[in-house]
Amino acid sequence: MTPTPRITRFTAVWTFIGLVLLTLNLRAAITGVPPLLGEIQDKFGLTGVEVSVLTTLPELCLGIFSALAPVLARRIGTEAAITVALVVITVGLLLRAVPAQVALFTGTALAGAGMATGNVLVPAVIKRVFAHRVGTLTGLSMMLLSVGGAAGAGLAVPLDHMGGWRLALALWAVPSVIAALVWGPLALRGRKRQPERPAAPASVSTSPAQAQAPADTRAEAHAAKGSLLRSPLAWSVMVFMGMTSLMFYTLTAWLPEMMHDHGFAPATAGMMNSVIIIIGIPLGFLVPVVAARLRDQRPLVLGVVALMAIGLGGLLLAPGAGWVWVAIFGVATGSAFPIALTLLNLRSPDAAITARLSGMAQSGGYLLAASGPLTFGVLHSATGGWEVSIWLLLLLVVPELVCGLLAARPGFVRLSSKGPGGRVEHLTEPAEVPTRSAEADRSR
Repeated sequence: MTPTPRITRFTAVWTFIGLVLLTLNLRAAITGVPPLLGEIQDKFGLTGVEVSVLTTLPELCLGIFSALAPVLARRIGTEAAITVALVVITVGLLLRAVPAQVALFTGTALAGAGMATGNVLVPAVIKRVFAHRVGTLTGLSMMLLSVGGAAGAGLAVPLDHMGGWRLALALWAVPSVIAALVWGPLALRGRKRQPERPAAPASVSTSPAQAQAPADTRAEAHAAKGSLLRSPLAWSVMVFMGMTSLMFYTLTAWLPEMMHDHGFAPATAGMMNSVIIIIGIPLGFLVPVVAARLRDQRPLVLGVVALMAIGLGGLLLAPGAGWVWVAIFGVATGSAFPIALTLLNLRSPDAAITARLSGMAQSGGYLLAASGPLTFGVLHSATGGWEVSIWLLLLLVVPELVCGLLAARPGFVRLSSKGPGGRVEHLTEPAEVPTRSAEADRSR
């Protein structure tokens, strides 16, 4: 692992440890709740609507607070923002264990807000500290996200049997505290140094005074004032990430019930979700490594979207072959989101813009994804069957494919701002400019 210039090897290693601990804490708070929903509903006397709100709340928070993460990082520093996020996750997890409805929902919202901030800033840290290992570190992060999610789901019931639902919910505050203690020193160090970001692109005009200022400061200023909303590439990345997340959350929310209705035992149907997550663990590591070595990621996008369409078609035509479609869904969802996360780095020229693109893509993407399980369930209730709901997912494969192919083309997003007279000025390279990942260059 070779640190980028101006970053010591000790700092790189410490940051690597922090990334490992951070990513392990970004899913367990979500996946640990569904296995305990029955008991939580009984303890708190929740209605069906309140249960739906509780299960949707984390995704809504991921969408809402992801947009605020880059702003927080610019104000207090990336490391400090991550430390704050981990503290918020810890408080939220502990609050959820308080036997009161308001504490349960407030704690869930706080945990979701902290996870949203961590999600957004992981790619930015990788871009800045490990620029020559984007694929490897993104893959490791994805794998650890899956491991944390699987651990949260798999240990929920054993922990409940050991010490009750409160222990099962609150115990995950321990690893988040440890992670916060690791990121704390990095936050203090970050306040003592200037931002470590590359120089502004040559296309940006600078005055003599600006030329004498640190290049890092100019790049950060441009990232702060520019907008990604005029970049078609940024919108394509956002929609692709949103569609991949929508497919995953919708399938994991409803697949057990679908399979049970088609004759599978409840335990077997429930196990299918675990299999999908387990299949995604090695793919979460391998796919970003492969994607970062390719100049053009469109073949990968085409492959995973085709697998999703095959799996959904199989559910319609031969639902009895459930395990076949589960295996296909595992490969499709286990590959699609890692590709989307890797594109955040590959489509950004520097860490500051990576944070901006990550915030936009994850905010809009998770808000889009949050609508999936609810709409799928409403259609099922209205029609009394699963066919219309599955056809909806098949229809959504089309924008996933189109936006995925656009997002996977070589190039950088365009960060633009209105200049004098309302003229739009591009502060970064246009999307049409070819680019090659640093990791691909090193492999040659």
